[in-house]
Amino acid sequence: MPIALLALAIGAFGIGTTEFVVTGLLPEFEAEFGVSTPTAGFTATGYALGVLVGAPLISVLAGRTARKRLLMTMMGLFTVGNALSAVAPEFWVLLVGRVVSSLAHGAFFGVGSVVAARLVAPARRASAIALMFTGLTVANVVGVPAGTLLGQQVSWRLTFAAIAVVGVLALAGVVALVPAGAGEDPEAGGAPAGGGPRHVRRELAAFRDAQVLLAMAMTVLGFGGVFAAITYIAPMMTDAAGYAESSVSWLLVLLGVGMVIGNLVGGRYADRAPTRMLYVSLAALAVTLAAFTLTAHDRLGAAVSLPLIGAFGFATVPPLQKRILDNAAQAPTLASAVNIGAFNLGNALAAWLGGLVLSAGGGATTPNLVGAAMAASALALAVFGSALERRGRGGADEHRQPRAEPRFLART
Repeated sequence: MPIALLALAIGAFGIGTTEFVVTGLLPEFEAEFGVSTPTAGFTATGYALGVLVGAPLISVLAGRTARKRLLMTMMGLFTVGNALSAVAPEFWVLLVGRVVSSLAHGAFFGVGSVVAARLVAPARRASAIALMFTGLTVANVVGVPAGTLLGQQVSWRLTFAAIAVVGVLALAGVVALVPAGAGEDPEAGGAPAGGGPRHVRRELAAFRDAQVLLAMAMTVLGFGGVFAAITYIAPMMTDAAGYAESSVSWLLVLLGVGMVIGNLVGGRYADRAPTRMLYVSLAALAVTLAAFTLTAHDRLGAAVSLPLIGAFGFATVPPLQKRILDNAAQAPTLASAVNIGAFNLGNALAAWLGGLVLSAGGGATTPNLVGAAMAASALALAVFGSALERRGRGGADEHRQPRAEPRFLART
């Protein structure tokens, strides 16, 4: 694999760390600025909204920008946002810093997926995308626990300062390791795709493809299923499994280890049989989440289930992101970035639905049923999408106007 993927993975590590580390630092924000817990929680929700808005907006506005330069700009923006958070004198400045850093999130992963896929041969694209996302999964194993510990034991400001340093390293890596012209359209001779209304129409045209829309819906439902469970993992582990609050951290490490393994395995097998990989991972995720409703009441059962949830959940990421790139091959940047936003939309939707069932009087483990239903729905969409694709190919053959078969189905 090209060494340029290391720079993308470092950037993904920093982004993953800053996204999730605030959940463990809310008490520190409350004490520092004298705000309530819900107000402190805006540091998480504000970030999520920034991802949803920033991903498509930056992808459209930066149409004239070469993808390497756009990656550099995103890492610079990410670094500035975290540095601003580290020195924030008031809570609103901290919020601004969070939003600034979040604007880089979706565009970096969206453009990074395109660059990673085009740095390698077509048969290895899912593996390349998975290697970039490995940085995100490792962040949940190393970055988030370390950042939380640093913030709780020393200063939360040092946590954001350390993340800003990671941003500088990622920026330097992109400058030094990512080749000039990486990820650009081969048909344009490696030049940027262009900008203006024509570029916008070209990028938006990808959303007329039913397979692109189906893949985004699968992203919302499939990955959202994971967050229906882990959003409420702390009360689930203490109230249902009987763990002490101090044990939640290492349980989350188990979840993160599963994410790393699932992401790498998903990338490897998505290169060989992406549709089959998607079927297996979504079905296994739905079953595991449903079973977690019961196994979460047992300490050993919970400890075994968490890495499985992480593994099956992240095994869906490479085939889904690759599916977007294959079906939006002529204009992949906006579609890829919007799909990153779809992950966050799924997270927010799952957390909201899980909260509804808890508010309705459900037990501590009932959000797992929400997650199982979401994963099963994503599986149904995957089956429907494949059937739709087969029917389209049959119709094309009947009229002797064969349609180029998307690579994600050609290798299944």
